[in-house]
Amino acid sequence: MTSDPFAEFKRAQREGWAKFAPLEVVTTPSAAHLARFAGVRPGHSVLDVGTGTGVVAITARRRGAVVTGLDLTPELLTRAKENAVLANVDDIVWREGDVESLPFADGSFDTVLSQFGHMFAPRPEIATREMLRVLKPGGRLAFSTWPPEHFIGKMFRLVGTYVPAPPGAAAPSDWGDPAVIRERLGNQVRDIFFERGIRMFPALSPQHYRDLIERTSGPVVKLVERLREDRAKLAAFRKELEALAEQHLVDNVVIADYLLTRAIKV
Repeated sequence: MTSDPFAEFKRAQREGWAKFAPLEVVTTPSAAHLARFAGVRPGHSVLDVGTGTGVVAITARRRGAVVTGLDLTPELLTRAKENAVLANVDDIVWREGDVESLPFADGSFDTVLSQFGHMFAPRPEIATREMLRVLKPGGRLAFSTWPPEHFIGKMFRLVGTYVPAPPGAAAPSDWGDPAVIRERLGNQVRDIFFERGIRMFPALSPQHYRDLIERTSGPVVKLVERLREDRAKLAAFRKELEALAEQHLVDNVVIADYLLTRAIKV
């Protein structure tokens, strides 16, 4: 028995995100954006939450930081280790773990980063508390999220209409709303600053984009698995996703706006 009411939900997340690695090529430029935005410096102790294939962790290490990368999915950590070896940075510490229960002591890090990772934790109040707990006073919290009004936020909202999250789980794209972020961080931080960025997904057509996302994006991977026996519903989802992608496809690139947040722990 487990005391985590979202254990099954997290198990499904772990399985879905295991296939994410092919998307690392499009996450690499925004990883550099986040590290620069956060002000990562040589000697800083950095935690990368939801490290995935390690693109943020490796970027921070190449900037001279002392880095730990944490992820829920062991398959992605295997890929992260391979990427680190290839980048000649073999001293990053890799940990399997959950942002809602970080396996680190209070005040362990100068900087805590997350690139579209912590936003998928079902309980933002717990994820926020944990990220701030392991951050030193005066340390920086910086993360990238998908705004609800832009493409990826809309895509995840679409997914939720076909496979609703369990009761009590927050919508990931809520983390893309500055007002929500300010409320969640509250008086635990100061000097909140926001910036925008754009991620570009190469795609020959909306159908190519949809096919890629079905094979790599955790929530969509699990949705397709659940709808395999309901061909009509799966076809309807695919039609809606392709129509949404069509609205953001320009010159063989699907354009996705993201939000960066930076704050200092008081």
